[in-house]
Amino acid sequence: MNSIDIGMVSIIAIIVLIYLGVYIPIALGVVSFVAIWVMRDSYDLSFALLKIAIGDSAMEYTFATIPLFTFMGLIVSKAGLGADIYSVMNQGFRRITGGIGMATVGANAVFAAVTGSSIASASVFSKMSVPEMLKHDYNPRFAVGVVAGSSVLGMIIPPSAMLIIYSFVAEQSVGEMFLAGVVPGLLLAAAYVAAIWFMGRFTPGFVGGTLVEDTDLMPWSEIAIKTLPILALIVVVLGGIYTGWTTPVEAGAAGSLLGIVIAGLRGRINLRTFWDTVIETGHITAAILFLITAASMYARMLGIAGLPNELQTILAENDFSFFWIMFLLVVLMLFLGTILDTASIILIVVPLFLPLIDSMGLSLVWFGIVAVVAAEIGLLTPPLGLSCFVIKATLDDDRIALKDVFLGALPFAGVMLIVLIILICFPSLSLAILG
Repeated sequence: MNSIDIGMVSIIAIIVLIYLGVYIPIALGVVSFVAIWVMRDSYDLSFALLKIAIGDSAMEYTFATIPLFTFMGLIVSKAGLGADIYSVMNQGFRRITGGIGMATVGANAVFAAVTGSSIASASVFSKMSVPEMLKHDYNPRFAVGVVAGSSVLGMIIPPSAMLIIYSFVAEQSVGEMFLAGVVPGLLLAAAYVAAIWFMGRFTPGFVGGTLVEDTDLMPWSEIAIKTLPILALIVVVLGGIYTGWTTPVEAGAAGSLLGIVIAGLRGRINLRTFWDTVIETGHITAAILFLITAASMYARMLGIAGLPNELQTILAENDFSFFWIMFLLVVLMLFLGTILDTASIILIVVPLFLPLIDSMGLSLVWFGIVAVVAAEIGLLTPPLGLSCFVIKATLDDDRIALKDVFLGALPFAGVMLIVLIILICFPSLSLAILG
């Protein structure tokens, strides 16, 4: 077998191992280590590259964004800001058919701007939004579908863990990736709201629901109290990065400090809670560091095997246009989305396409947004749609089967696909804030 063959076998082996339940970094790291050893017949080379991969990951200054934003997201969740912004959004959409669904999308968009986690969003809003919608006679499938669909905003609107992982894999600025995710994230949120209005207008049976009574109105003073903390966090974090006053690392530190202050003022944090949050942050950070290290080893294996260059040669020889290259990328990601999680898809596919995209003179920042959105669709598709599983597990309601969650999420996966096509056709949307 030549290097190309070994590289192809390695990719297949990684996908099979992940599908069989092997921990992603283990699959990436071990297979890449063995593949390099076999290709170069050098055990020492594999160890040397592993050492470099670990050093490049752990010693990167920008890696500090991960524990800081993770800690901030956990503190914000404990402070109850998700419930606050949800109740405020409900006020704005109370007199519209499907209004609670729209409120869920809006609250998820805001919550995503300070947590960056789809799984956290799915868990939080399953407990708040689904019972509220069922109480107002919404179709259970629509209720869980809205939560599943809007939860993916956490991986697109910054600060996003997936954007951070992509920035390490593609060696792009974390700050630029964050800014590039703002417009696409808001576009997707607006598309969800429009889709809910459309479904409420033309397929009322799927949506169901009754309007919220005006007796539920919240006074303006209470609205201000509930919204100001989360707006302050957004201004401090994203405003600092956008104006250039802070780096992403400094913004994460400032946001974490402000989150502690908010939680303290609300009486939601004590020494025990603080320590538990720090420990949980450490666990998440260690897992992501392990993931990035394994991805770095995998990228080096692909380079030694020559697979990116081989892919570029094949596409060039067959005169593939930009359209067909993007079509191949999206189809591949959608297919992998049915069996793998978002991180796995990005780590496996992105290193293959990066040299090709770069050689075409296309923006790697734009490509990162496209890649993350395409991979995120997998959170809503069976059999491994992670957000759908989280919602089902969080609800623990026998009236709602996993099948209902997937069917409810299907229209929102379709909306995501439409937004993805728009982002591919109009790269300026992703690069608008970057100028």
